[in-house]
Amino acid sequence: MKKLKIDIWAGIYNIVACVVFASSWFVIFSTAFSDAANKTNATGGASAFFYAVAWIGVVLNALALWQSHKQNISLVGGVLGTIGSLCFGISAAMAFPAIVLLIIAIVFLFLQHPRKNSAA
Repeated sequence: MKKLKIDIWAGIYNIVACVVFASSWFVIFSTAFSDAANKTNATGGASAFFYAVAWIGVVLNALALWQSHKQNISLVGGVLGTIGSLCFGISAAMAFPAIVLLIIAIVFLFLQHPRKNSAA
């Protein structure tokens, strides 16, 4: 069985996304307090960066899912990665569930087990 590079890159991106998502609440809250104190508007730009990371993750994990389907590799990593990135992409309040889903997705993306055939 051939190992897919897109799965490896999606797994690496998900590791980076986990670190970014874990820091997102601290950054967004600190910029919100700074905006309130200084009457500026930096929170929008900070949150836009985190949402961009999430939506890039959705696209990358969807591509990994599609390629895994074509190569008959387990789809669990791509599905969980897409759902995890979507969780954060919809709302930063769901950062913790997104991180948990992405950690599980990373494991499955790196394993790349063959898909079990449903035909008996």
